[in-house]
Amino acid sequence: MKILVTGAAGFIGSHLSEALKKQGHSVMGVDNFAPYYSEELKRVNEEDLKEVGVEVENLDLAEDDLSDLVTGIEVVYHLAAQPGISAKTPFEDYLKNNIIATNRLLNSLENVSVKLFVNIATSSCYGSDASYPEDHELKPTSYYGVTKLAAEQLVLARQREKGLPACSTRLFSVYGERERPEKLHPKVIYSILDSKYKFPLFEGSKGHLRSFTYVGDIVDGLVSVLENRDKCIGEIFNLGLDVTSTTGEIISIIEELMGKKAKFDIVPKRAGDQEKTSANIQKARRILGYNPTTKPEEGLKKEIDWFKEKVWQKINLYQ
Repeated sequence: MKILVTGAAGFIGSHLSEALKKQGHSVMGVDNFAPYYSEELKRVNEEDLKEVGVEVENLDLAEDDLSDLVTGIEVVYHLAAQPGISAKTPFEDYLKNNIIATNRLLNSLENVSVKLFVNIATSSCYGSDASYPEDHELKPTSYYGVTKLAAEQLVLARQREKGLPACSTRLFSVYGERERPEKLHPKVIYSILDSKYKFPLFEGSKGHLRSFTYVGDIVDGLVSVLENRDKCIGEIFNLGLDVTSTTGEIISIIEELMGKKAKFDIVPKRAGDQEKTSANIQKARRILGYNPTTKPEEGLKKEIDWFKEKVWQKINLYQ
């Protein structure tokens, strides 16, 4: 199939693009290479994609003409977004990159015979406690969660109103190779490698409970949606590991793997942060055959190895 992956130069998008290409699909990527985090890191991902035959078009979904991009597309995986919970990111950026961009992408597909549109949402839609099934009341507590929920509903409204064959997935605390540099794991790794760097640890966050999910398990879930597309139309699926760890436990695992203690500064707690995520994946197990199995020790070892090879002393992320 001819598949479009938005946000293809990003963390999850690049892994998904590779996996789909290796399955024999024709994959087109699109990314606006926004400066929210290191463009150089995204360019490294782009080079990795070129090596497997995936080209990434530099376009902004919220501003540019998308008609040529979507011509002949059969499947869309929509990962492009304004990510994260950051006090430095204005609401207008979340509005533009999550809601307006999604709406323009949907509009561009009105005359395209799409067989499946997979929206990528987030556990942040649930709010401070994300441990519920997909039909539970949603109480997002951040601009990110609010606008990603709005984007999800734009997609599902188009499915209900106009019959777009669409579904949505809510991802839980994804980590692994190519992870965004403002996330926990890269900062811990960097603080161990760099004797001068102390990473900012939010007050009280060591006790936060998370469904830390390896990116390979997330990609398996996303691919399984395509493999079961007739069962997925109009549905929402949680994708994540149904085993939880505290932030403190994850820091300890990284320290043990690297044989050295991390260095951190305690900073005030982050507004809108989640205190608990615990992926309820019963629906995905039943319908998609979803079965994440990667243990933190295994996934974090892969991320550490990637960081040392691709990032350390090559890309300046924190200075």
